[in-house]
Amino acid sequence: MSTLFVALASLIGFVVAYNTYGRWLATRLFGLSKDAIVPSHALRDDVDFIPTRRSVIFGHHFTSIAGTGPIVGPALAVFWGWLPALLWVVFGSILIGGVHDMAALVISLRNRGQTIGETAGRLVSPRAKILFLTVLALALSIVLAVFGLVIAIIFAIYPESVLSVWIAMPVAIGIGIWVYQQGGHLLVPSLIGLLVLYGAVYVGAYLFPIELAANESGFFTPVVVWTLLLLVYAFAASVLPVWLLLQPRDYINSHQLYIALGLLIIGLMVASVTGKADLVASAPAIADAASVPADAPPILPFLFITIACGACSGFHCLVSSGTTSKQIDCETDAQAVGYGAMLLEGALAVLVILACCAGVGMGPVKRTTVDGVGEYANVVGQNGEAITGNAAWRTYYRSTRADGTPGGWRDHKLPQKLAAFIDGGANFLSILGLPLKFAIAIMAVLVACFAATTLDTATRLQRYVLQELGHSLHIRPMTNKYVATGFAVAVAGTVALGVGDKPGTGGMVLWPLFGATNQLLAGLALMVALFYLVRLRKPLAFVAIPMIFMLVMPAWAMTYDLIFNWIPDRSWTLILFGFGILGLQAWMVVEGVSMWRSAAKQLDLEVPEKPAN
Repeated sequence: MSTLFVALASLIGFVVAYNTYGRWLATRLFGLSKDAIVPSHALRDDVDFIPTRRSVIFGHHFTSIAGTGPIVGPALAVFWGWLPALLWVVFGSILIGGVHDMAALVISLRNRGQTIGETAGRLVSPRAKILFLTVLALALSIVLAVFGLVIAIIFAIYPESVLSVWIAMPVAIGIGIWVYQQGGHLLVPSLIGLLVLYGAVYVGAYLFPIELAANESGFFTPVVVWTLLLLVYAFAASVLPVWLLLQPRDYINSHQLYIALGLLIIGLMVASVTGKADLVASAPAIADAASVPADAPPILPFLFITIACGACSGFHCLVSSGTTSKQIDCETDAQAVGYGAMLLEGALAVLVILACCAGVGMGPVKRTTVDGVGEYANVVGQNGEAITGNAAWRTYYRSTRADGTPGGWRDHKLPQKLAAFIDGGANFLSILGLPLKFAIAIMAVLVACFAATTLDTATRLQRYVLQELGHSLHIRPMTNKYVATGFAVAVAGTVALGVGDKPGTGGMVLWPLFGATNQLLAGLALMVALFYLVRLRKPLAFVAIPMIFMLVMPAWAMTYDLIFNWIPDRSWTLILFGFGILGLQAWMVVEGVSMWRSAAKQLDLEVPEKPAN
């Protein structure tokens, strides 16, 4: 019952927070008004700016901010025990992440849909805008490289997920044309699209898994090929009108994800009530020093960096101010979309923690090969007994090297963490009577779809950022959306494929940078929000305290990595990025401190006459 208690207590906490703290933020701190004119109406072009009903834009926003962040982060952080991860997810999303996301959305809504980096130019200083946009561009390059690689890894490990993810593209285009060009209703085609996607899951699992031939010795490995194809798709999704592909795909994907998450919750409840899942018996609440490898980083500050999405993530400020603010139909929708979606992502992170601990503890599954066909079976001990509970959890979180010695922190790879959530979640689904193979396929598609929505949205966001930089630095070619998108995709491809000891490992080389850079973005975005609130003569502590926390923790973590890991290992790419990002952050903080006194005296919040992009 411990599993069910934790799940229910967390979900109830999120509901209460939305209707209390979230409502206070919306009505008292930001003063949302249903009569305010929003960018989607004032600047409507039916390409980027388009009024969108709340249910649709919520689906786009949630699937875009979620990605694999709230999956990979918690799946890794439970290495220190499930309790610290759980507390950071619940309280972080309520008190920090939700405030951050909502602030970025509201500020963009009141600045003609400009990104948070562009508004920094007016709220802080013109130089701060250039600094912030540069940090955003660097961060998004890492995001594109990492998330493209994540999807490619999932495709390579779980070929049954490929068909459903790719078939969503033509289905979404058909729905977009039907709704926006033909004036049709959204409900019926979205339900048909949902059936098609789940039919594709079944076909991919049992009839037609799409698996590329192995080519590990050459350049075009399966991971490389999938990465290239995904970047081509990301380019198209970024330049096409938002109603044609991005918005309808995220909408039908959101329904697919809601169903999968619903099944996950029901399976968790059944497993907990029947005693199949026991969180306390399956994994340590707080890992003792003896069970943590000597080379593992300290839980403080790295817990707050490892779990970004799911608690607080700087990437969310880009989604809120980059695409979502251009589609919000009414300003009061910002509470549900900005604050509510963050809490739902926190709920997803809670489910990930429970799946990686209690779910895995039910008896993990492991890929085997039977006559050349991928199958799944319970991992068993030497005498044929099923491995469950804490021993099962250790098969994922206590790796062993080829020589039989215990694995260290650096031996824990991304595929292993993805498998912990997919396999643990599949255990929850299988208790509902779903065949294990089909349950695995559903979970793999869940992860791949989340990552795909983040990939295409991040490409569009990078295009906005590069265009804004082009305007600010007077680089005319970069103001063109095709040139900016092409440059974004080319940089991401170069990082993902050209960095690392072999093709397709660049994203993993930069993975240690992702958490700290992401959290630094959150701190800088909260600093912009602080400058906004001081001009409105609003209370500052609700933003100032999260801002300080999100500036100190990631800077501390990156400095630790530089001193104890990257410099001793001579990891020049990480050293270069690390010092560069820390330098930009310090410069912007100094800029903010120097401008604070004058900002507190200025009440001019007049919005610009036209958007920068």
